[in-house]
Amino acid sequence: MKELNNYDRAASKFYTNKKLNSFPISSWDHSGPNFDQICRDFDDLRFLKNLAQANRWSYRNSFNEELLDKEEVILVTDPELKIVYATNNVFNMNGYTLNEIKGKTPRIFQGEETSREVSATIGKAVKNKKPFEAIVVNYRRDGSTYNCWIKGEPIFNKKGKIVNFIAFEREVA
Repeated sequence: MKELNNYDRAASKFYTNKKLNSFPISSWDHSGPNFDQICRDFDDLRFLKNLAQANRWSYRNSFNEELLDKEEVILVTDPELKIVYATNNVFNMNGYTLNEIKGKTPRIFQGEETSREVSATIGKAVKNKKPFEAIVVNYRRDGSTYNCWIKGEPIFNKKGKIVNFIAFEREVA
């Protein structure tokens, strides 16, 4: 209902100077789901910006390209690797909601077919506070597997202290 109210306000503003006096409900059938996704994406961007400001990140990425253009999942953990945030599109990739994974480590996505070697390489990079990039077999909430490309890196505050880790993820063939 929130997206309908947002759409109604935007449409009302647009149509104020037009000679149309009706609500274009048929266009809502086509644009509604896309509009809802755009609203969720902008909510994610707003949250990430606030998180960056609150933790005084020295990180310079605006997240727009990764989230909006590449449709990547953005996952943020604290220094102990507990998930503090995941963009809404995480559900589309693996069936988990933020509430289900918040406070857990990214190991929640791993299972029997996850390469121990790749996991160890990622773990070593994290321990050494270095960026990494890998493809790993992850598990969806329903137990099915998918190949997940992950590009992760530590986030330091302006004083040089590690405050978060960030990972950009997407399903690959």
